[in-house]
Amino acid sequence: MSKRTVGILAHVDAGKTTLSEAMLYTAGEIRNAGRVDHGDSFLDGNTLERNRGITIFSKTAEMSWNDAEFTLLDTPGHVDFSAEMERTLSVLDYALLVISAGDGVQSHTDTLWKLLERYQVPTFLFVNKMDLAIRRRSEITEYLKERFGNGCIDLEDKNTLEDALTLASEPLTEKLLSEGEIEDDDIREAIRAREVFPCYFGSALKIEGIDTLLSGMARYMEPAPAGEELAARVFKISRDDNGERLTFVRMTGGSLSVKEEIDGEKVHQIRIYSGLRYRTVDTAVAGDVCALTGLTKTRPGMGLGAAEDAAEELLEPYMTYRVLLPGEIDAHKALGNFRELAEEDPMLHVDWDSRAGCITVQIMGQVQLEVLARLAEDRFGYPVQFDAGRIVYKETLAPDSPPVEGVGHFEPLRHYAEVHLLLEPAERGSGLIFSTIANEDDLDRNWQRLILTHLAEKPHIGVLTGAPITDVKITLAAGRAHKKHTEGGDFRQATYRAVRNGLMKAETILLEPWLSFSIELPTESVGRAMSDIQKMHGRFSEPETRGIMSVLEGFAPASEMEGYPSQLASYTQGRGHMRCQVSGYEPCHDQEAVIERIGYDPLRDVENTADSVFCDHGGSMIVPWDEVEEHMSLPSVLDAGDLLSDEEQMAARAKEYTRQLASDAELMAIFERTYGPVKRHDLTAPGAARRRKPPKRPVSGDEDFVYKKKKTPQKTGPTYILIDGYNLIHAWPELAELSQIEFGAARDRLVDILCNYQGFTQYEVIVVFDAYKVKGGIGSQQKIRNIYVVYTKEAETADMYIEKVTHEIARRHKVRVVSSDGLEQLIILGHGAVRTSSREFVEEVRFVEESVLEAIRNY
Repeated sequence: MSKRTVGILAHVDAGKTTLSEAMLYTAGEIRNAGRVDHGDSFLDGNTLERNRGITIFSKTAEMSWNDAEFTLLDTPGHVDFSAEMERTLSVLDYALLVISAGDGVQSHTDTLWKLLERYQVPTFLFVNKMDLAIRRRSEITEYLKERFGNGCIDLEDKNTLEDALTLASEPLTEKLLSEGEIEDDDIREAIRAREVFPCYFGSALKIEGIDTLLSGMARYMEPAPAGEELAARVFKISRDDNGERLTFVRMTGGSLSVKEEIDGEKVHQIRIYSGLRYRTVDTAVAGDVCALTGLTKTRPGMGLGAAEDAAEELLEPYMTYRVLLPGEIDAHKALGNFRELAEEDPMLHVDWDSRAGCITVQIMGQVQLEVLARLAEDRFGYPVQFDAGRIVYKETLAPDSPPVEGVGHFEPLRHYAEVHLLLEPAERGSGLIFSTIANEDDLDRNWQRLILTHLAEKPHIGVLTGAPITDVKITLAAGRAHKKHTEGGDFRQATYRAVRNGLMKAETILLEPWLSFSIELPTESVGRAMSDIQKMHGRFSEPETRGIMSVLEGFAPASEMEGYPSQLASYTQGRGHMRCQVSGYEPCHDQEAVIERIGYDPLRDVENTADSVFCDHGGSMIVPWDEVEEHMSLPSVLDAGDLLSDEEQMAARAKEYTRQLASDAELMAIFERTYGPVKRHDLTAPGAARRRKPPKRPVSGDEDFVYKKKKTPQKTGPTYILIDGYNLIHAWPELAELSQIEFGAARDRLVDILCNYQGFTQYEVIVVFDAYKVKGGIGSQQKIRNIYVVYTKEAETADMYIEKVTHEIARRHKVRVVSSDGLEQLIILGHGAVRTSSREFVEEVRFVEESVLEAIRNY
């Protein structure tokens, strides 16, 4: 793979597209560098873009410099088109983040930085408009370090380069101490590891500093390794002027030829685009960014061939609008048209509102709404309008609410399924988390997988306003199938009803979108703005004075901010400007008023019912949600003695450890080294184990069906704990803080803690550290005292290693995996292992340490 794919990102008006033009001009790819505001830029060739003077659609362009080949992806900078930008991140080798020297780091720049961190994209920075800067280059570098960390380094400043590099990267420090110099390969590795973020300076408009930037990119950007197997990732769907469907992909492995099939569909044409122009090729190879025709089932973020799907997008729209069609246009035909647009932009969330009998769309803001109307008219030939729009609310469980049990039973004649779910509050912003603790003796693993699939296959809505639920942990606690009559669709019905049943019982709250804002206005008007924000139930930081102007930044509910830009312009006589973007969801400030205004009745929503279906004398009867527990087959999982709380489980486990290991001389030596000399006493034995209750009644409808536990081979031997080391360090506050000072010390401290933990629990502990970015690394495994420490080989992540080992040993041994990776949860569950989040494991270790101290005090 010889090409580097580089995405250019920025806050609007930072000069991103002008920089792209300057780079292509300097590299000799275009004859003249155009300007967005003049409407003659090479990349923004779409009529909508030229009319509005902003980038709306991501564009590709090829160039080379000093024998290095690049594919540039110019992305939208306007907040309304952030989703288009985010889709490109999964296919980038590197990102070039553009910052205006005059404006500095804006609110959207912070969002871009967080997204780059989430997608782990190595990043270069270009400070543009240096011809207008009032700060010196060194001052701007220090400012960037304050905002983004010590990794922001001016690689052209040879006087301070070595000191800056060693402060940013531990491996670079070790290299300098051991060999006395740092080479380009070392810097390249630190950039790939996101420890160093090279900073360059110049003026795109005046073509200043561009050659230095290109030389730095050619010197420090290296091609990503390519796989041999055919693999590509989709990042964009669009159509050309003739209506031909284009699937834009980044080839990550192998090669693809015209007329060849990929994922069951034949490729008709392969196009390499530069701006609006393209050339056709017979074969695309790893590293190419190209458009494929002939594919009809693709979607943005989809992996083709051996490639995996991209991570779920973080940014999402917060407004929903009804589409107002001309009277002569058939609504169902228009629905098909808008779904075609949704193929290109999945964040539109095109839907049919059956109650209102109209099409609805979700979008990011007013500018996107105007572009959508123009796009629909140009493509489909009829004008559309939109209503005033409504806020997209969400629902969740109250933060301190206890777990609730949702029960779903589906038993019409010759069908049977029962599902018991535990619903608990999850961390804000985590979305929906699915897991299982159901006993495989009672519910086969295949049925459990099916239930988890049904949980994830649709958006579940709440009972307050019918808004989607979020930030909820849903755990499959128990379930039951019939040996003859259960079909897959039965568990779908039971699962949906169980979720709804739990929500009806739970204490739920309404969430609303909040906006982060940056207001620039005359200093004499700051008091008025602060007062307005307080009335909006918002919050803000101390204003920053810049000459006669001031900048006020903060957060406020989106519903309250509507229309405020026009008010700001009015009371500042047009001198005030405001920029906003979605910052996330928080509890609604006027929940009761919103609920009353929407008027949603959960009991009348027959498509999302909480009731269950039971068999009754050869027929079926509907049992209301609040009476289901009187008829269900399985006992409640929340009954005392059936499900212990985490604290109770840990207490019982600590007692068991204490009894088993009281006479172990090696363990006592560990105790004494860690906590000092101890006196010996007898330890208290644990209480009797609790047993599961039998079913309350036999399953109706089949007299031959007898409830028997399935006999399965018991897993023997020790319990294995596989730990994602770096994930655990970042989840452990003390270790995360130590890692900022010296990562090696945090790693060593974790190993010490796990050695003590193993001595107490007698688990087989394997801690895995990512070393997949170490070029030529063959991996290593060593035993440090009583635990195994593994460093992965090149191109093998900790997740990949853990998945492989889990698959090998989970059939014979009990296995727990400590990781907070969402995808890893589902994979290890499929292998028969139990997943523990890193934060939960931190609390477990702390509890064990407290139990050790308590045992010592009583010894």
